[in-house]
Amino acid sequence: MRFMMLMIPGVYQGKEGEKAGADFTPAVEDVEEMMKYNEQLAKAGALISLDGLHPPATAVRVSFKGGRPALTDGPFVESKEVLGGYWMIQAKSREEAVDWAKRVPAQEGDVIEVRQVFEHEDFPEDVQNAAENPTVKAQLEKQRRG
Repeated sequence: MRFMMLMIPGVYQGKEGEKAGADFTPAVEDVEEMMKYNEQLAKAGALISLDGLHPPATAVRVSFKGGRPALTDGPFVESKEVLGGYWMIQAKSREEAVDWAKRVPAQEGDVIEVRQVFEHEDFPEDVQNAAENPTVKAQLEKQRRG
């Protein structure tokens, strides 16, 4: 089973998020600690992919009202939770995925949300058929091969 662990860093939230401007970068010590954790995931064969995201100050939201897109530039102080990065992992169970999340070297106020990824076979046959797209499938295969 695949799970996505979503990092919701305290430093990006609410009034704290205002401190994380466009030039924000994490402390070297925090990155080193996180890389030790990432190495554990990799050595266990659980790591599929991971990425960190730039702060909300550089983001834009596209919302849809009345069938038309509307843009809002960040930061989004009114947001309760702002995503800061993710890990895509392979785990045998939800409990194993949660165990990995418990080991994240998180800072005070950080949250890790664990969500199982839908697999193609999780859907009924009609939905599986609707999800078939040769162009998308080819692109994803190309990305996986590197």
